[in-house]
Amino acid sequence: RILGGLFMIRRIFAFLLAVICVLPQFTGCTPTDRPTSENPVTLTIWHVYGSQTKSPFNTAIDEFNNTVGKENGITVNVASVTSSSAIDKALAASVNGEPGAEELPDLFTAYPRVAQIVGTDRLLAWDRYFSEKELSAFRQEFLQEGYFDSKLLMLPIAKSTEALYLNKTLFADFSTQTGVTEEQLRSYRGLFDAANIYFDWTGGKHFVQLNDFYHYAMLGTKAYGGEFIRDGKLRLDDPAFETAWKQLARAAIYGGICLDDGYAATRWKTVEIISNIGSTADILYQPDQVIYPDNTTQTVEIISMPYPLFSEDAASAVHRGGGLFAIRSGDERKNYAAAVFAKWLTEQDNNLSIVTKAGYLPVTEAAFDRLLAEPELVQKENYRQLYETASAMIQEYSLWAIPVFDGASDTQSRFEESVKLVLRTAHSQYIERVRSGENAEIVLDELTNESLDLLKQSFYGAGD
Repeated sequence: RILGGLFMIRRIFAFLLAVICVLPQFTGCTPTDRPTSENPVTLTIWHVYGSQTKSPFNTAIDEFNNTVGKENGITVNVASVTSSSAIDKALAASVNGEPGAEELPDLFTAYPRVAQIVGTDRLLAWDRYFSEKELSAFRQEFLQEGYFDSKLLMLPIAKSTEALYLNKTLFADFSTQTGVTEEQLRSYRGLFDAANIYFDWTGGKHFVQLNDFYHYAMLGTKAYGGEFIRDGKLRLDDPAFETAWKQLARAAIYGGICLDDGYAATRWKTVEIISNIGSTADILYQPDQVIYPDNTTQTVEIISMPYPLFSEDAASAVHRGGGLFAIRSGDERKNYAAAVFAKWLTEQDNNLSIVTKAGYLPVTEAAFDRLLAEPELVQKENYRQLYETASAMIQEYSLWAIPVFDGASDTQSRFEESVKLVLRTAHSQYIERVRSGENAEIVLDELTNESLDLLKQSFYGAGD
């Protein structure tokens, strides 16, 4: 009987030890489903941080590999640094087994919309590996965006908002000669008026580029009391959207807004624009010199300003920047390794080091508070000025996430394409008709009023 009791105690002890060893927060055990220096794993990652310049994220990955990764038998291998849209397409190709497609990476950074492309059943649930206490440390508006059917599939590692960038050096001359001030650029109405004055002053150059018309439309519709997206559909018939659309269309048709494809980075350098609205992470690509057609160069000062207001009582902007996803592996060592890497990325010192080199915002409350309290953490003057702008916005603005719904990625792409097509066509018609002698104001009013119907035809004709 005594021997039987001892045997039962031994079995209970072994069972409890096994349970303890599989819980992520206990690291004293070394079960076979954990990587070790003798039994290592390598994780591949695709990411977007620094696709056009030196990547601070790659530097951070090297540091992880040489420290915590080395200690735990984990190596993270950067397989691709590219744009979010390219990652979307590459993931879709991998999932669909298209000829020449790459294998799915173990880790990738992307927007929430990608969960539909990959399939939520393929993705690792981070909340299995992070304790409630660890998750409570994150800024909750950032964290909530990553939940899908109560599972945390996207972990925030670096977030951003949007700002207005201005070539202050070239704007100064424009301001002196026209009377347009920086203060006017704090509202969309003032910005668009300035853009058209600049178009005339330069003899036909664009003043500003909006990197995301979709964001403009969502925030503008909300600011004017409407709803841009409902039940996974764009509401282009909402009167509030019409108000936001017409002020944009009028400036674009006149000529002050750049409607070319691609991002603003290259156009900054060749003075095709002197301002743009884009992610705070665009600071990575802002030049300190511009080059003119005759190959002369000029050193310039670029400043950041808050996202323009639609109205004084509706200060709002998006919070953007995707998050970290992991493909759920049948090899538990890989799942555990992904969690070790994710936790390292979001530790305060590591996260601050990454984000402040790339114009992003930290993702935990403690890191955020420290950044606001210690601006000296940011070494570059233009980066420090950007964080001052972002800090003011975060205290005064409402920050909204981009809604996720079935087909969100395709809907956004089609909307951007439709907006540019309609406004480019209308701008060409405006220039041609005015040159032929028609009254400029009458033509502008006519084309602006027609543009909304043409947008609906272009967008819905694309297959919605």
